[in-house]
Amino acid sequence: MLAVFCVRACSGLAGFRTATRVQSVHSLPGITAAQIDEEVAKLLQLKARIGGDDGKHQFVLKTAKGTRDYNPKQMAIRERVFNTIIGCFKRHGAETIDTPVFELKETLTGKYGEDSKLIYDLKDQGGELLSLRYDLTVPFARYLAMNKITNIKRYHIAKVYRRDNPAMTRGRYREFYQCDFDIAGQYDGMIPDAECLKIVHEILSELDLGDFRIKVNDRRILDGMFAVCGVPDDKFRSICSTVDKLDKMPWEDVKKEMVNEKGLSEEAADRIGEYVSLQGGMDLAERLLQDQRMSQSKQACAGLSDIKLLFSYLQLFQVTDKVVFDLSLARGLDYYTGIIYEAVLTQAGVAPAPAEAQNGAPAEESVSVGSVAGGGRYDGLVGMFDPKGRKVPCVGVSIGIERIFSIMEHKAEASAEKVRTTEVQVMVASAQKNLLEEKLRLITELWDAGIKAEVMYKKNPKLLSQLQHCEESGIPLVAILGEQELKDGVVKLRVVATREEVDISRADLIAEIRKRTSEA
Repeated sequence: MLAVFCVRACSGLAGFRTATRVQSVHSLPGITAAQIDEEVAKLLQLKARIGGDDGKHQFVLKTAKGTRDYNPKQMAIRERVFNTIIGCFKRHGAETIDTPVFELKETLTGKYGEDSKLIYDLKDQGGELLSLRYDLTVPFARYLAMNKITNIKRYHIAKVYRRDNPAMTRGRYREFYQCDFDIAGQYDGMIPDAECLKIVHEILSELDLGDFRIKVNDRRILDGMFAVCGVPDDKFRSICSTVDKLDKMPWEDVKKEMVNEKGLSEEAADRIGEYVSLQGGMDLAERLLQDQRMSQSKQACAGLSDIKLLFSYLQLFQVTDKVVFDLSLARGLDYYTGIIYEAVLTQAGVAPAPAEAQNGAPAEESVSVGSVAGGGRYDGLVGMFDPKGRKVPCVGVSIGIERIFSIMEHKAEASAEKVRTTEVQVMVASAQKNLLEEKLRLITELWDAGIKAEVMYKKNPKLLSQLQHCEESGIPLVAILGEQELKDGVVKLRVVATREEVDISRADLIAEIRKRTSEA
């Protein structure tokens, strides 16, 4: 006898799954196992096509984990932020490029330290192993090496992807935009680096996000510090990644990770702890140059001298009020070779949700809401891609647009600010019936003149509904046509905010609209 058992297993929201088990009790003459498998496969295919026993295919409609949609109001705020950032980049003379959203896997491998595990690898589609880009810096270095470019000031705004644990309330996603500004080329020390910090200061000030500070350090200072504190050479990068967690974890937990997980001696960890608690400015750099231990490291001394030079330029740029030399700043990416920096917001009004408050800080205290910009110098990255190992010195900064947007959105909601989602300057309306053709003639004249205009898609809309649409959408002007206006060769121009109405000759209408919208 042959028994075929179909076992149904309910899988919650996914509907019903069917597992088919074939059990042969007595073999039947003339029937092979292969034939049985073939018939079972056909039944399973048929079941898949009809969508289960009940004929219904249950599907949860949602965005993927770590991603989100943006409605028109959110996009209007987002566009405003982008325009501010792009305006700043252009003000500093940058040009823009674009690169593919995915790269060869080997292009990205080994560039991000412990964060390499967050790279999205794509399934082999026949010939090339590919990964989604993790940031815009490594593709930029690949672009420079591939095109033999040794000198460029560029900005790039595009999406990147990370298999991170999302924290949506704090603007942490798996798919997100980065806004990068980089200067590539051989220049005198610290001048391009100082300009990058000036750009961060300008953008955060113009966006009016609240109080912020820009932390700076140097990888050479870190490496020198690790050396004089007794960290073995082969542990530099892993200890650096642990120090990088000081903005998220208290020192006790960081030290525990260094000793228990990374195998560092407790004495070395304690010596590191003495240094990473230090903050200051040019005076701190001068003090560390005289430090008994730090002065033994040529690497650290070179970094400290550059920090002093950097602060002298920052004074000329008038941004030292927001910049602090912070020895706890590490930035875990492997490709940094010199100056590193990170901007954080410190305003209590934009603190994270209570469940995500950092280090258990009370909600009313001024807390850091995380990094909103970061970058540094990476002089060796382009050489990794060049066949002859030719290096192109680079320094750059990445603006954390998603966190900035989350804060801007929160502020807009808190202030009940009315956000316009269109840029329409004038609504072409009619006061009587049967004027659709005249309205279409007028709006064509406006469009051809570059005026942003709109008309209702009804033959005979009521004037009140047309005016209400303007008030709801924030359209400042209404050009009203009526039978009398057509006879007189004029258009009644209405200011929505004040309800003032004035007759304007058809020939002067475009100039009048331009004048009134430019004043607004």
